[in-house]
Amino acid sequence: MPAQPPRDATHDLAQDPAPATEPTELPAMPEPRVREFPAHSIGGGLALPLSLLGLLVAAALFAGGVNASATGAKAALIVVALVVGTGALLGMYGLNTVAPGEARVVQLFGRYRGTIREDGLRWVNPFTSRTKISTRVRNHETAVLKVNDAYGNPIELAAVVVWKVRDTAQATFEVDDFLEFVSTQTEAAVRHIAIEYPYDAHDENGLSLRGNAEEITEKLAAELHARVEAAGVQIVESRFTHLAYAPEIASAMLQRQQAGAVVAARREIVDGAVGMVEAALARISEQGIVELDEERKAAMVSNLMVVLCGDRAPQPVLNTGTLYQ
Repeated sequence: MPAQPPRDATHDLAQDPAPATEPTELPAMPEPRVREFPAHSIGGGLALPLSLLGLLVAAALFAGGVNASATGAKAALIVVALVVGTGALLGMYGLNTVAPGEARVVQLFGRYRGTIREDGLRWVNPFTSRTKISTRVRNHETAVLKVNDAYGNPIELAAVVVWKVRDTAQATFEVDDFLEFVSTQTEAAVRHIAIEYPYDAHDENGLSLRGNAEEITEKLAAELHARVEAAGVQIVESRFTHLAYAPEIASAMLQRQQAGAVVAARREIVDGAVGMVEAALARISEQGIVELDEERKAAMVSNLMVVLCGDRAPQPVLNTGTLYQ
């Protein structure tokens, strides 16, 4: 992951205000005016043969009318053939092929008449219009967005959202373009979540984008659901795909992280060295190797701490006198 970085290189990180611990309320969307219900349709396995039979009958009647000698019979046969042929063509126009993972939103003269979700060949009123909508699971990945986190530090982040159409009627009639609607609302939700939390929390109990990814993505999914529910869309999953400090502060934040790592490492080294010195003094005292007064103990502790905590290998010094000379 790129270097984790402050607002700018001269910003005093110790003066950062405490971030909000709870996000703001979820947005309230209007109640849907229409909901999906099944459209009345029949299997196309019966409608297709009947339509083909009607075309054959119409062709036979037309041929009979052309060959008829009587004028009245000829006109009658031709008119009947046209009527039967028109009915057969209308019947074929009512046929629809619905693939798995697809649906047809049926409208009759601008009025919603239901949705066809059964896959296969289906037949509906030929005077209706049918709009195809995919109900498959889809991915939407946002571009890399540059926003300020809760501390005001510029960060870059991107997210991927897995979603699908749950209510085809709402997706068709409640919004102009549900694809664009999902895209716009996803970007808005990601930006809103980013400004609610810091990249790295100074408080150990606070949430941060980097340290609490699971909790933050759950909140992102909840906000996305509230935003796109009006369009009949269901959020399956959401995840951050990119999270980093902006390039202009990356180096400064890298120095801060390096300093924090050095302090943490030094703390561990000192804790370990104190334990080792304590164990050494206790063992010397238990085994009676040498009697040490307080001044010699202090000198021994000083030497051991220098050896154990130093960055470089110690240089031995030969003392030919005594500790007091």
